[in-house]
Amino acid sequence: MQIWITVLHALQLLTALGMIGLVLIQHGKGADMGASFGSGASGSLFGASGSANFLSRSTAACAAVFFACTLALAFSTNDRRGGSGLDGSSVLDRAAPAASAPPAIPAAVMPAASAPAASSAPAAPTGIPAPIPAPASAAK
Repeated sequence: MQIWITVLHALQLLTALGMIGLVLIQHGKGADMGASFGSGASGSLFGASGSANFLSRSTAACAAVFFACTLALAFSTNDRRGGSGLDGSSVLDRAAPAASAPPAIPAAVMPAASAPAASSAPAAPTGIPAPIPAPASAAK
């Protein structure tokens, strides 16, 4: 089974690169105006109809192969996970893993627990620095 998935991945990559190349080679609708002034495609490699028909059919074939590879990879991934997905099971239906409680810190290790507050002013909350007093020369 693994070899088929590897083959599908390789085929999908090659068709994607082929599609990119084919799309970049094609000329747009506005390029037809230049054909009337001497740059026509009648003498081209692909015949009198020009390269548009060949390139557009090749692009469509690459797109069909790419789409088939994508569907095959999606179905094979779903089969490997053990469910068809049609039974109503969803990621949202699963129970969340239980969160573990943070480890308790003994009171002897905490510095504020052993010493009383040095001043009568209320202490700043944890994480917020105490305000810095302005110098006496700045206050006028």
